[in-house]
Amino acid sequence: MKKKNQTKGFSRFVKEGETMNGEGKMNSIIGHGCKIKGTIDVKEGTLRVDGEFEGTINCPGTLVVGKDGVVKADVNVTSAVIGGTVNGNIDAREKIELQAGSRLEGDIKTTRLVIDEGVFFEGSCKMSPDNKTSMPSPAPKQEESQKDKKDSVNAWTK
Repeated sequence: MKKKNQTKGFSRFVKEGETMNGEGKMNSIIGHGCKIKGTIDVKEGTLRVDGEFEGTINCPGTLVVGKDGVVKADVNVTSAVIGGTVNGNIDAREKIELQAGSRLEGDIKTTRLVIDEGVFFEGSCKMSPDNKTSMPSPAPKQEESQKDKKDSVNAWTK
């Protein structure tokens, strides 16, 4: 059963009994019309972006990007709810929710992912139950010696 949840101007549908970390503690807001560049380190609670932000976001709670919000940043959070535009990578320890009409260009790493219909997502997604995914290490390059190159060229000309 889904019910509508209203948190200080932010509405979404949640499963009964489900909450997101930091919900109800919306103590950091970048309002509509604001443009900010730099690094944001939130100590606790939720960060909401309705304006424009460029840089890096570190938040132990939830990042909410409103419908008109634009974020060009690498993001490290517990949860993210994206309603607007994000260009950058998101590392969310618990959950990422991409709402209808949102746009995400970048790689994501999370435990749970919710994508509504009408979302634009371009990038890669890594998921694991404990969010301990690791990138595979590239295969070591085998360098061909100059002598080997010369021998292979000579083999064709003989």
